[in-house]
Amino acid sequence: MNVIYLILLGLGLSIVWLGLRTKDEIYRLGAVIGGAIFLVWGFALTPSQFQVLFEAIALIAVFPVCMRCMKE
Repeated sequence: MNVIYLILLGLGLSIVWLGLRTKDEIYRLGAVIGGAIFLVWGFALTPSQFQVLFEAIALIAVFPVCMRCMKE
């Protein structure tokens, strides 16, 4: 089993987390952009079952916000 996507996802999440903890704006922006690149790269390499699961979780998390916007 090829686990390179787990390494890329973990690296991306850790870089974004470290970037959000920094005080300087330039380093924060650079770290978040770099981490986002690793996250997208890792997500592109994941199996389709994981992608569908992740998309379903994202839709469930965002659905209440969308419904609140439609009511207003």
